[in-house]
Amino acid sequence: MPGAAGPTDPPCGQPRVDCRFAMKAMILAAGFGTRLLPYTKTLPKPLFTLSGQPLLDRIICRLETAGFTSVMINTHHLNRKIEAFLSDRHYTIEVLTRHEPSILGTGGAIKNAADFFDDGPFLVINGDIVTDIDPAAVYAYHMGHCFPATLVFVDDPEINTVAVADDGFVVGFENRPCDESRIPWKPFTFTGIQVLDPELLRFIPDGVCFSIVDAYRHLLAAGGKIKAYIPDGAYWIDIGTPGRYLRAVFDRMAPEAFGIAFPGHRAAGIDRRHLAGDGSDRKWFRVTTNLVPDESSHLSSATSGGGASVASSIPATLILADHGLSPQDGKAEVEAFVAIGRHLYDKGLPVPRIYHYDILSGIVFLEDLGDMNLQNLVSSFCDSRQVRDWYIRIIGLLIKMSILGGQQFDGSWTCQSARYDRQVILEKECRYFTEAFLNGYLGLETAFEDLEEDFSDLADGALEFAFEGFMHRDMQSRNIMVKDNACFFIDFQGGRIGPLQYDLASLLIDPYVGLPENLRTHLLDICADRLRADTGVDPYRFKSGFACCALARNLQILGAFAFLSRGKGKTYFENYIPRALKTLKQTLFSFEPGRFERLKAIVKKIGKRHRA
Repeated sequence: MPGAAGPTDPPCGQPRVDCRFAMKAMILAAGFGTRLLPYTKTLPKPLFTLSGQPLLDRIICRLETAGFTSVMINTHHLNRKIEAFLSDRHYTIEVLTRHEPSILGTGGAIKNAADFFDDGPFLVINGDIVTDIDPAAVYAYHMGHCFPATLVFVDDPEINTVAVADDGFVVGFENRPCDESRIPWKPFTFTGIQVLDPELLRFIPDGVCFSIVDAYRHLLAAGGKIKAYIPDGAYWIDIGTPGRYLRAVFDRMAPEAFGIAFPGHRAAGIDRRHLAGDGSDRKWFRVTTNLVPDESSHLSSATSGGGASVASSIPATLILADHGLSPQDGKAEVEAFVAIGRHLYDKGLPVPRIYHYDILSGIVFLEDLGDMNLQNLVSSFCDSRQVRDWYIRIIGLLIKMSILGGQQFDGSWTCQSARYDRQVILEKECRYFTEAFLNGYLGLETAFEDLEEDFSDLADGALEFAFEGFMHRDMQSRNIMVKDNACFFIDFQGGRIGPLQYDLASLLIDPYVGLPENLRTHLLDICADRLRADTGVDPYRFKSGFACCALARNLQILGAFAFLSRGKGKTYFENYIPRALKTLKQTLFSFEPGRFERLKAIVKKIGKRHRA
């Protein structure tokens, strides 16, 4: 804007006498983070992370690089967490904290630290902003004029509220000048970055909660002037709401993710497109860019015959998995997703590579495997032999994943249980089936206790002959991607140690595909024979365990489809309930008479009401 001073503009007013001050800064970090509740109940806003690095750490490191010698941080809300974090850091500059037993506001906090600032100008920055504005440049600009305050602004139409005149001075804080003059002005957003002279402290009362903006109003009313610093093309955002925090995470991490995935290149413009999800609450996006050679890399240019530098752009994509902000009171699903995914990838197993992530925000950038999954692929086949051949390939990969994935697997990575055990079977599958499907969906009013004896027998049978290793636990066709004639497993965040038979059952009775019973039997025989040849497993015992795992998985499927269709409003899952009921009946009545009789009676009752 005309007259507004920027980093390359000549300063207005007279420069200060050439004095050498130690550059000091204050970070305002005492706020409650009310708009970020419930996440700020247990984590102060300045410790929210970007690329795994707390925002407070990013700000301190930036001040350190800019040449500031001392930093003061005011604290109040969850102050001990901030102090504990700082105690583990080793900065090259002095970092101090000052606790406020009663919160003092932005102005009161500055006045409370008056003894820290000495006689020279000092920089103040909010502890909840993400920006590339150079604090050294702001400080240097302030030193180039004689006014008591320099405030840094950006143009953010969502929250522009401060009136800045065309001559580069602040003239009001209510989106209008504070006097009746007709001086030309425009609205801008105050970034929370400011450089102040100590004389400004006289406009702030002692020991009370007071806003720094009120001090600026008093200064203007007394005839003082406030200089505006409006850097060109600066990035700035506050993380005051979940939406703005996630936007900041994406803005910072997406370019980094492309740099990791495609070394020697950088992203030139980034877009994202929402992808259709499935049963999960996670959000999925395809992130696209054009890659250009990184100027710092030897790949930055190619020399043509005439000696000119020729740069070409390459389209590239990544997948973004948004798990949502992580709660602080337990293991988050995103933690399991990242830990298990990296473990499987390091074992050479066919899973997408994870390039970049941030646990708190739930954001993960990973390899793009395209849009073709096994369900789509199988539906395109006319020849049943093609279906059989693909499933044989996948069974080989399942065996490999069970064995290799189980090696050095750490149960602490899991977000539910470290193992597939009786508790999981009884609560997450049998009770789920009873409450969500029998009662919630069909309205049968069946008590779990009425079927508990059968369920206990089922749990024993599923575990008795388990071929244990890594278990994916949701090995269905939509979680198997096909790219360049190769298969990849996704959605492994529910993985744990458990029976291979469960994953095999998930694959073979998958309602999305609906394999015929004779093909399922044939593929089970192939898997059992391969295991016998490779590991000496008894095929009979393996198949016995498989039958119970298939029954447990079938109960889980029906519970999930009922919950998703009725509880989550995703009614398209109802389309697959008839297939799931059909396989349930086939599996259940393959057991000898006298076993699972109560469950068989329930299924017969269902069959009269809901024909599969």
